[in-house]
Amino acid sequence: MKVRVEVFTTPGCDQCRRARETLKSIAESFGADKVSWREVDVLEELDYAVELGVTCPPAVAIDGVLIFPALPSAERFRRELDQRLGSATAADAIVPRRGRDGH
Repeated sequence: MKVRVEVFTTPGCDQCRRARETLKSIAESFGADKVSWREVDVLEELDYAVELGVTCPPAVAIDGVLIFPALPSAERFRRELDQRLGSATAADAIVPRRGRDGH
């Protein structure tokens, strides 16, 4: 399973720039096979931002859902990705148990 991260920013926003650098680095540390990254310029994709509920950038959506309406700490963002990827990994690893008779 691949997690899709979208960070909503606006041009000239220093906090957005710092968020982009920090959060992108964290996302990339998981590997491109596990986390896809996209920066969304709110001014260029205003309808999409409004649809998700973004009111003030920087904000972060994961898998098309606004998870962090305000900038999360690096640790909180990493924990969210860990949880999503860990849950997917655990779910993929579940193997049905056989009964006592082997069936």
